[in-house]
Amino acid sequence: MPDCIAATDLAASHSAWQASLALRFTDDAGTTRLTGNRHHGPLRVQKSLHPEGGAVCHAIVVHPPGGVVGGDQLDISASVGPGAHALLTTPGAAKWYKANGKVSRQRLRLDVGAGAALEWLPQETIFYNEADVVLDQHVALAADARYIGCEILCMGRRASGESFSAGKVAQRTQIHRGGKLIWWEQGALLGGAPASPLALDGKTVCATLIAVGKPLPAGVLAEMRAAAAAHLHPDAGFGISHTKGVLVARHLGDDSEAARHLMLAVWRRLRPHLLDRAAVVPRIWRT
Repeated sequence: MPDCIAATDLAASHSAWQASLALRFTDDAGTTRLTGNRHHGPLRVQKSLHPEGGAVCHAIVVHPPGGVVGGDQLDISASVGPGAHALLTTPGAAKWYKANGKVSRQRLRLDVGAGAALEWLPQETIFYNEADVVLDQHVALAADARYIGCEILCMGRRASGESFSAGKVAQRTQIHRGGKLIWWEQGALLGGAPASPLALDGKTVCATLIAVGKPLPAGVLAEMRAAAAAHLHPDAGFGISHTKGVLVARHLGDDSEAARHLMLAVWRRLRPHLLDRAAVVPRIWRT
């Protein structure tokens, strides 16, 4: 959807989309296969790929309309069976347009079985001014499952001179492992509030990476901090915490591309230790 089309013009001829996508990945003698793919409305898997060999299945989740308008409801779920390994990503930035009096929602449900691994690595999310969005994410992991999730959120379109001066973005993330709640986070950003030191402290881009799995050596954490520092703008912020098998890396800045490079630097060093695999960047990110 071209940016030159105003959100108000888009809404005038738009009825709210009710879209869902349910995926299932299964281990087949060492090869992870996409064995379930149910969809309703404009959500699809563009293609499943095996750029790392059969053990890991990369799936590209596509929202054909190109943007989310007020009232749209997206429901994405993925189940990764025992021993399987899936990586989910998107072909480009997600765009959430002006609310037009209606709330847009995305529900994400990820279930990861025994000895399995899942990586949720969408490209950045852009919230247009006056968007009203609810993002609800629930991750359920088996006791020995592993997970990496990373999201980059852009408030307004800084390159186009548009700030996020009105609207609301509410988020809730919960992660269970072995039936126990290990991570719970919720909050809401109001238009204009990102300037507050209690919100984004005047920054327009925030990125969060959460990883769950075995504890990491102190040397690995030092490597990740050093790698991040090499990509960090002097005015930006970055930090990593790690406790009880949960790692959280956060970034505040004004450049989505810089945020991507920074989080990729963390992921490249994290993945070999947490998932026992070298980092292979999804092909779609290079197109």
